[in-house]
Amino acid sequence: MTASRSDSVGGGRRATEGTASRNDSVEERGRAAGGPASRSDPGQATGEHASRSESGRTTSGPAKRTYGGVSADERRAQRRTALLDAALEIIGTQGIAKLTVSGLCAQAGLNERYYYESFDSRDAVLAALIDRIAEELAGAIIGALQTAPADTRAKAHAAISAGIHLLTDDPRKAHVALVAGMATPELRARTNQTVRVFARIVAAEGIDFYGITDPNPDPTIDFRATYLVGGLVQTLTAWLQNSLPLTRDELINHTTDVFVLLGEDLARRLAPHRR
Repeated sequence: MTASRSDSVGGGRRATEGTASRNDSVEERGRAAGGPASRSDPGQATGEHASRSESGRTTSGPAKRTYGGVSADERRAQRRTALLDAALEIIGTQGIAKLTVSGLCAQAGLNERYYYESFDSRDAVLAALIDRIAEELAGAIIGALQTAPADTRAKAHAAISAGIHLLTDDPRKAHVALVAGMATPELRARTNQTVRVFARIVAAEGIDFYGITDPNPDPTIDFRATYLVGGLVQTLTAWLQNSLPLTRDELINHTTDVFVLLGEDLARRLAPHRR
């Protein structure tokens, strides 16, 4: 894949620190567990954002007019969503090497100039897509926790099942999150940060469930949560590559066993700090 505009998404600048920001809603949940502060959404176009013309020059953003009851910002958001949907289809079915500006826009049914109003590199597209999947994953897990019975195993099984089902019911999502997310050093760093956010969610849920009242929770909680989430990512990746001869239900049950084992053991150790 070359770095030319027609052959590589972005055709130029790498995603900067600003375009590598995390999805706000996932960060909200991460902050609740002491996670990093949220930043602006990667590649998000605003009314003042410059868009690139066909010649490669930047031009002023489109006027904020309303057509058929849909504002300019809403249309821009719709185009961005269409591009991310197209990226999911291309990466999930053909592989990351097939992700090009021309191919992405053709799949989305959009003129190439609309690509540049939201993204400036392939990494920016991938980062935004990974963020969207992470947001869906967080929503599925939190929703499952809220409706599961107040029992250790029931809670763990519901959350793990929701997460694994979301990623495997649509294998494209698993491919993007677990394979494409490791394609470059920048994306690997971003994926690692995503793991940390989910680990903080797990830690916060455990602290709440077990009634731990210590204002400065034992760092072992964070360690075990990170170990569990990171281990689940690696295990799920191996399972998707057919390296683990397990059914999906067996994978979920075995994973639940490990989460419950480590959670209950730690809760006993921290008993003096429980209400």
